[in-house]
Amino acid sequence: MNPVLLDLGIIKIYWYSLFIFMALLVGGILVLIESKRFNIPENFMINLFFWLVPVSLIGARLYYVVFNWNLYSSNLVDIIKIWEGGLAIHGALLFGLIFIILYTRKYKVHTFFILDFMVVGLLIGQAIGRWGNFFNGEAHGGIVALETLKKFFIPEFIIEGMNIGGNYYHPTFLYESLWCLLGFILILIIRRLKYVKIGQITSFYLIWYGIGRFFIESLRTDSLMLMNFKMAQIVSIIMILSGIVMLFIFGRGSKFNNQYNDVSTIDDVKF
Repeated sequence: MNPVLLDLGIIKIYWYSLFIFMALLVGGILVLIESKRFNIPENFMINLFFWLVPVSLIGARLYYVVFNWNLYSSNLVDIIKIWEGGLAIHGALLFGLIFIILYTRKYKVHTFFILDFMVVGLLIGQAIGRWGNFFNGEAHGGIVALETLKKFFIPEFIIEGMNIGGNYYHPTFLYESLWCLLGFILILIIRRLKYVKIGQITSFYLIWYGIGRFFIESLRTDSLMLMNFKMAQIVSIIMILSGIVMLFIFGRGSKFNNQYNDVSTIDDVKF
């Protein structure tokens, strides 16, 4: 696949950049729509996004660079070339989480309430963003037979896009994109359940994405490694266990307390 969408001579626009932009745009719009349902000031959310997006992108890049330092140590300028790929979602999640905690504490807003509708936009954003990996020819799995891919009813253009150097590879970007899309649909249903509590939507995200990424990562050939272990699988296990613990912690007490859909339980946001 050609990673360049438009070559304008002076500048090049990459497919990867386009899909990252679309992921941020669609995810952000959905988060804003949900925040309006709870009468959260738009300026509060816009200011959150204004800082969250660059902080998360920096985190995603730094995380990737740290685990691939041998590729960048001799040419530090390449570190800023994020349009060529090389963003790690776990780095974005870590830096983004730290920023949201600090931001919500500053304005005395329930952190997990904000996280609950942020993760919905995050899931659909991940589903969209993974397609940037497709056009960059990265984030794929090992070699697989053409017949196997056809048995999975994978569209022909994806199969041909996974023909790299004469070999066909598992389109793990597609597996993760579909997993996130399914999770997005489920989470939309879950957050409208009558007795779902604040924090449980975030718990679902951690469990859902953790499970999917753990198994998908086992197919990938470009994993970030910590000694002999795939870092993404280590983080996935942490996410799953954290999500399970949080699910029970937030589920304690009366089912009528701390309901996500009870607008009256949300304090006024002073911004």
